[in-house]
Amino acid sequence: MQIDDLRQRLRALGARPIHEQAMFKAWMRGWPLDACKGDPARFFPAALRAALPALTLELDDLVRTQSEHSSADGSARLLLQVGGGQAIESVWLPRDGVCVSTQVGCAVGCVFCMTGRGGLKRQLGSAEIVAQVVLARRRRTVRRVVFMGMGEPAHNLDQTMDAIELLGTLGNIGHKNLVFSTVGDPRVFERLPHGPVKPALALSLHSTRADLRARLLPRAPRMTPVELVEAGERYARTTGYPIQYQWTLLEGVNDDDEELAGIESLLRGRYAVMNFIPFNSGEGLPFRRPSLDRARAMARHLHRCGILAKLRQSAGQDVDGGCGQLRARVLPTAASRQEA
Repeated sequence: MQIDDLRQRLRALGARPIHEQAMFKAWMRGWPLDACKGDPARFFPAALRAALPALTLELDDLVRTQSEHSSADGSARLLLQVGGGQAIESVWLPRDGVCVSTQVGCAVGCVFCMTGRGGLKRQLGSAEIVAQVVLARRRRTVRRVVFMGMGEPAHNLDQTMDAIELLGTLGNIGHKNLVFSTVGDPRVFERLPHGPVKPALALSLHSTRADLRARLLPRAPRMTPVELVEAGERYARTTGYPIQYQWTLLEGVNDDDEELAGIESLLRGRYAVMNFIPFNSGEGLPFRRPSLDRARAMARHLHRCGILAKLRQSAGQDVDGGCGQLRARVLPTAASRQEA
């Protein structure tokens, strides 16, 4: 379902803009759709009131929790069923965050990531993206949404941008707390600066060497690291908040002194944060994370060069909810649910 489809349905039932806003605000807070100031029977048109039970069920069916896996760090990985019996995963993060998916699967095929191993299955509608936030808000406070789950948001740009606009307006989430994560695509840099909500941007860099980056991200658009950083810098200056460069640390692959020198050359003087993310293991992936001492030394070196660098430990690693670990795990069959 798309957000625009929902708007058209409401209007066909007699909703005016004031009714639409009230219902979207209520939905995105996890409240009943008829939550409003005053008496709902007098506020909402009769046809709209009559349709609310069926509409509520339809919205609840956008994403259904099939399993929840709680982590010792306060996060949780959720296996969610979406339309067509397919599955996505979402992660509730510590400190009031949620990581949402924009696609079922992914077409980029990053070699260190589980999500793309099965390829792209389908795009999520904008309402399905927002519904992941709604699900989280029914259980916890959500002040930050990162579009870093399954999928490449740039490959589902219209739906992702519609979700971002709704969350950043009626959803009452600060624009810099909506984080659009991408491997880099020219369309992102064309579209994001002109939207009514300008999210923060996280760019997957992973190497300063164009040939190595192309091997690590085999189906990413062929923007060189230099082109990516230049485009990111323009966006950072437009929005007033820094670009988050993502770098999955792979032992013996992109953790050497040559890469450090390349990062220093690329990011010195830029409005940027380098996020080093030690590799999270996945079944069949041949990589290892470098030692903690090496990872810390890399971050310290960049700090000494005047580049803000952070060593990020992915939330939910103990339940396979960390960066690069999300995948469309198998939904339980009807028979297995009956046996349970």
